[in-house]
Amino acid sequence: MSNLEKLRSLFTILRKEMVRFFRIYIQTFISPAIVITLYFIIFGNLIGSRIGQMGGFNYVQFMAPGLILMSVITNSYGNVVSSFFNAKFTKSIEELLVTPIPNHIILTGWVAGGVARGLLVGVVVTAISLFFTEIIIENIALTVLAVVLTSILFSLLGFLNAFFAETFDHISIVPNFVLTPLIYLGGVFYSIHLLPEFWKNISLVNPLMYMINAFRHGMLGTSDLETLGFSVNFAIFMMIVFITIIYSVALWLLNSGRGIRS
Repeated sequence: MSNLEKLRSLFTILRKEMVRFFRIYIQTFISPAIVITLYFIIFGNLIGSRIGQMGGFNYVQFMAPGLILMSVITNSYGNVVSSFFNAKFTKSIEELLVTPIPNHIILTGWVAGGVARGLLVGVVVTAISLFFTEIIIENIALTVLAVVLTSILFSLLGFLNAFFAETFDHISIVPNFVLTPLIYLGGVFYSIHLLPEFWKNISLVNPLMYMINAFRHGMLGTSDLETLGFSVNFAIFMMIVFITIIYSVALWLLNSGRGIRS
């Protein structure tokens, strides 16, 4: 295939994914909007007013970057895991694999769909945040880089989950028992320094802690990373390393065809 044909194929897969999640707009946009509004009302206004400041900012302002990135993570992951598993379940993935489209284009198209949904939901959540607090973006480049890399990473993880899942129940195991605990222990609602020493050390091996704080650093200009002895550059570098490794594994699995070819 020529480069133009590859690009057209990539955009066709991306368009298919976007049409799919726009069709279920209640689940894609309205549901996250309602959930985030409740978070701001309950954690931000009711509880936050008693907490006061955190990290030099009022609690709602400190919490906002974490909530935005949490929405991006769950939607990027959820879009790819549900879409690719459905393609496996209906056998439509087999029709795509027998076409001349290279597997890396197929994988990139699915990941791009997850990123598109994650970023669009992130924009919606950011807009809702404006009703509750002032949104500060100290470093636009870092903020955009952190959210895009995080969205790519979790789109890839959603692909791996869908690849190995054999039933619909399997695609909910990782979000419920792995992803959710990691998000809540990653510093979405609090500074890591508030944790007891044991849980603080546990958080240091939580990759989401670095992603959330890199994004928070981009928006607020400060985060827990510096006081923990890590730089933002380290967090970005680790995200790129994880993306490279997981993309390579996902592409190898797709090339092998194990579990997705009859």
